[in-house]
This record gives sequence, structure tokens and C-alpha cells, in this order.
Amino acid sequence: MEQCNATLINSERLSSDIVRLTILAPAIAGQALPGQFVTIKAGGGFDPLLRRPFSIHQVKDDGSLQVLFKVLGKGTKSLAEMRAGETINLVGPLGNHFRTGEAMCLVGGGLGIAPLLFLTRSLLARPTPPSLTLVLGARDRQELTALSQGFLDLGITVHLTTDDGSLGHHGLVTDLLPSLLGDDKEWQVCSCGPYPMLRAVADLCSRQGWPCQVSLETMMACGISACLGCTVEASGNNDKAGQYLHVCKDGPVFYAGEIKWK
Repeated sequence: MEQCNATLINSERLSSDIVRLTILAPAIAGQALPGQFVTIKAGGGFDPLLRRPFSIHQVKDDGSLQVLFKVLGKGTKSLAEMRAGETINLVGPLGNHFRTGEAMCLVGGGLGIAPLLFLTRSLLARPTPPSLTLVLGARDRQELTALSQGFLDLGITVHLTTDDGSLGHHGLVTDLLPSLLGDDKEWQVCSCGPYPMLRAVADLCSRQGWPCQVSLETMMACGISACLGCTVEASGNNDKAGQYLHVCKDGPVFYAGEIKWK
């Protein structure tokens, strides 16, 4: 883990409210693994006081990394207004990472799609890439187009779903999984997105017998498990039954069976 003052290389508006920052931070980028995150200081003073956590969207050979977010409040608005050449303070890489296998299915919803591009690129960079199925969903065409373009640029097949039917399948990502994943491979499912989607993916995988990892999105204040603000209850399926897990330290990636879904 490193804390550094890094240089903002580029700020892009992918849609009216989705922004991607490219930050030159070789000490962090060189250590990062798919699924990990960074925390970023928003603004130059004490308002907002707390850092904002962002999953690592991509890392590049020049030592830069990218984060992708939706402008929702004061902190993200401040970050979206930054310009190339400005200094940005970040800490990372934090948390654990996705574990991979020989047949991977990546399932992303909304802004949860962001860390799956880093994972996808790392899988494709293997000397022998695994079998790979991608299912990405979002609210509507505008949002999904912005979030999925990086995957499409890789020239791979991406299965798309939207809540309103404006792009791809009209419905949920879980609608497509049974038909896409046959019984001929030992699929490893990795998913990131809103809690209800993750719960549905976890339930489907449990019924189908597919190992499933979920990257949880929670409110985080410190990023190092000191504040206890990002706790989730452990399931009864492991030795931590009845205890609470810290998403920032024990996660953000968990096997679905570790979590008590509500």
C-alpha cells in the first residue's frame, strides 16, 4: 500500500454524469491486482473530509491507472472538475482481488462494471487466455454504452442487458446466465454491481453449483478497517458465522457463500 501525490493525466466525460480519470501513479499501478481499489482525497481542504473509494478500472504500461465514477455529490463533483496536470492524492492498492480459473464468467451491473475491465484485460493477457463470458447490464442505453465501450474495444463478445430494453436484452443479467453457461466447463463467476443484483447472481450460482465471487460496494470512510463503517455480516457457512467482515480489508471481493445475504 502506498500514499502518494500523483498527477492527473486526463479527465474524460463518458456520459453526462460518468467520468473517467487517468492518474500517473506508478508505485500503486505496479502493485495493483484486479478487484482492488484506491481512496482519493477530493478537494484541497477539509470539505469533504473523507476520502472517496474507487475500484481500479484499468492499469497501463506507462504507470498510470484509471478510476471511473458517477458524479453524485460534492466529492465526486470536485474530482470531476479537476484538470490534467493537477495533483491528486491517493492511497492504494487496497483490499483483496479476484481469484481466477480456466473458465470465467464476469457479470457487471451499473458502475460495478468498472473493475471488470481490469480483470478482463488481465485474463486476455495470459499466454493461454481462459474461456471468457461477459454479461454487462445497466439502467439504459446511455449508461451501458459508456460503461461497456472499453470491453467492446477489445474485440470480444459482450452480452448486454438494460432495465428499459433500450440496448441488448430487456431485463436482468441473471436472465442470460443459465443459457450462456453450460455444464461442459467448471465456471468461475465474478460479479460486481448493486447489492440486489449480487444477491440474485449469488443465489443463481448457488443453485447451479458455480463458484461465485462478488465485489461488494459499500460506504467506506477510512479504507483500512479502522472506522468499522463498511461491515457486512458473515454467513453461517464458515468459521466467522455471526461475525462481521470489513469490506475494505476482508474484501471487497468475497466468495458469495461467505456473506449473509439479506
